[in-house]
Amino acid sequence: MGTFRYQELGGASAVGTIQAGDRGEALRILAQRGIVAISVEAMADTKAPRAAVVAASSTKVPFADLAARWKTRQGSRPTIARGELTALIREIATALEAGLPLLQSLRTVRRQAHGKGMPQILDFLIERVEAGVTLHQAAKEYGPPFDEMTVGMFRAADASGRNAEVLHQLADLLDRSVELKREIVGATVYPMIVAAVIALSVVVLITVVLPKIMAPILAQGKGELPLPTEILLGIAAFISTWWWAIAIAGIAGFVAWKRWVAVPSNRLLLDLTLLRVPILGRLLRDVAVARFTRTLGTLVSAGIPILQALRVVRDTLGNAAMMAAIDEVQEKVTTGSSLADPLERSGLFPPLLIQIVNIGERSGRLEPMLMHAAGAFDRQVNTSIKLFTKALPPVLIVVMAVVAAFVLMGIMLPLLELQNSIGG
Repeated sequence: MGTFRYQELGGASAVGTIQAGDRGEALRILAQRGIVAISVEAMADTKAPRAAVVAASSTKVPFADLAARWKTRQGSRPTIARGELTALIREIATALEAGLPLLQSLRTVRRQAHGKGMPQILDFLIERVEAGVTLHQAAKEYGPPFDEMTVGMFRAADASGRNAEVLHQLADLLDRSVELKREIVGATVYPMIVAAVIALSVVVLITVVLPKIMAPILAQGKGELPLPTEILLGIAAFISTWWWAIAIAGIAGFVAWKRWVAVPSNRLLLDLTLLRVPILGRLLRDVAVARFTRTLGTLVSAGIPILQALRVVRDTLGNAAMMAAIDEVQEKVTTGSSLADPLERSGLFPPLLIQIVNIGERSGRLEPMLMHAAGAFDRQVNTSIKLFTKALPPVLIVVMAVVAAFVLMGIMLPLLELQNSIGG
């Protein structure tokens, strides 16, 4: 058994060592690992370091990289954002599309990786793939950011042999998911800022402005104050005296709310109620339906069985009521029922989706029809977001006007009574 030094296709820095009986065996081992070697030479010193033989890594590994790998093996594995994961998968798919083997593609992407999490993730994947583990198994072992949907698509890529095509589909799906999240966040930022300003203004008016205005009137002690004024002064006194109790109650209420929502039956009731709210419910349903259609179409077109695809899609909906409907759909499909019938009976999915699924199942073209329908539902989501962003500010303005009118009544009524008494 001898030690051979090889150089990969891709530059002088891509060198490593391997143990083999002869040069031919070394070439066969490298080919099995997906390494394209441009030179393989026997080394005079056969007692190569064990780390270089096992890892077949570069000639010199910095101490920081060794420490990072040790931390990764200990379980403190870093993760990356959804957008970074999308870029990573797209780069791997592009390298595969160029004709590089999987391991060589991972190493090529690794040379360009930056940041804290991505290099360590790629190092882990490279190490596991070198050991003979498939990509989806390596991703599953690593954990986040590789969720069930990503691992399932990796599995479909490994099984079908269409690695580049499936990974491009996965990158498109993740990219649309990130884009949709940004649209929703962008649509709700302005209304939330308006609501925060309203709440802060009311607190300042009640606790600071109103007591100063009412101080001279209260000092005279003439007659009874109007009801709105008494209510506002009572609120101001309560906040000033018991602000610490209000803060504790707020924290306790938040914790109690989180625990209440964590109960599956309560979460189901809450999500079902949200779906029935006039404008918000339509937005939530459209977002879930668009995500369901695109994800299911992508998974099925990648060759993943329909039951497994439904299990993956279920966890991406973000609504317990619609997730429960998908559970029922899985049970019916398992017994031989069609996909469209249980979707229709749930009453949560739009008729257009049910009709598309029904026609797709009957014609045998479910995958392309779902992908075409995903574009239509994405446009529907954009319409719902615009409707939500246009409807919410006027509602907040009406609420602000009502609160401001009540505060104004509490301030002006005693002043008018004081003026009348002076005039009389």
